[in-house]
Amino acid sequence: MRFVAETGSTNADMLASAEQGGAEGAWLRAGRQTGGRGRMGRAWESPEGNLYCSTLVRLRPDDPPPHLLALVAANAVHALVAPLCAGQAQIKWPNDVLVDGAKIAGILLERAGDAVVVGVGVNVTGHPTGLDRPVTSLAAQGAGDAEAGILVQRLAELFGHWLSVWRAQGLDPVRTHWLLNAHPKGAAMRVIQPDGEVVEGAFDTLDQQGMLILRLANGDARAIHAGDTLLI
Repeated sequence: MRFVAETGSTNADMLASAEQGGAEGAWLRAGRQTGGRGRMGRAWESPEGNLYCSTLVRLRPDDPPPHLLALVAANAVHALVAPLCAGQAQIKWPNDVLVDGAKIAGILLERAGDAVVVGVGVNVTGHPTGLDRPVTSLAAQGAGDAEAGILVQRLAELFGHWLSVWRAQGLDPVRTHWLLNAHPKGAAMRVIQPDGEVVEGAFDTLDQQGMLILRLANGDARAIHAGDTLLI
């Protein structure tokens, strides 16, 4: 576990480490990021006190598809924050954890060759305001004594557990646990796909490839591979 007081992005640093032969299981935590990134190219506000960290997974020939590491990470982050929150923590496809509908954590996966960097941001002591969607923090959820340096140690344990399950047993147990802790079946969702198409429907399930299955108003099922989702 390595700590730096400030960096541009822990994901960028870990990608550079991967290209230089960095080993699986390494973790980097920053006290502050000056160039944090979220999904879909969003900036990730990174004031001191919150958790900003990244780890490295080296893909093996017999591993399940690497994009499913998003579910591995989501299970680990949910298990980290759920016991600390007064409200109900739920996973939102593909890579967020919400508490009573407000975002408390985000996950960003980036790949370089046989390496996947998994970045995690958790609002610990504070959260941004004035956004187009609700956000919260562990402090706002009653866990004012939570500390990023302790949380990252627990996160590393949880991620290691789910990574081992993913490798030894495949998608099924990871997917089952994800579904138990995600938005309920029938939840209304809007998905903005990478090409700009907007799809609305009711959450049905995740398929065996980890894709989101929406039930459209006409009863058809629509598989979504990637996109920005909102619960509506």
